[in-house]
Amino acid sequence: MHIYEVLRRPIITEKNSMLLGKNKYTFEVSQDANKPQIKEAVEKAFKVKVTSVNVICVPGKMRRAGRQRGMTSPWKKAVVTLEPGQKIELFEGV
Repeated sequence: MHIYEVLRRPIITEKNSMLLGKNKYTFEVSQDANKPQIKEAVEKAFKVKVTSVNVICVPGKMRRAGRQRGMTSPWKKAVVTLEPGQKIELFEGV
């Protein structure tokens, strides 16, 4: 799997902004990606050193629009911890 298929998009929320102080960054990743693939993709894409990767599978939720009911798609997110002193420029200024 190519690195640009592993990382889908960065997740920028208020909670994830607080994690930046602890040198942790959050990404939406492919459903098929595992921890070593995520680590390699982040290291190659942003030229940083990754210490650990935590993966969370987010289930789909029931949503309504009028009388119609449906489910949102399930997705996977990864919280990546970098070595002290390193940072990803993409998240700066958020």
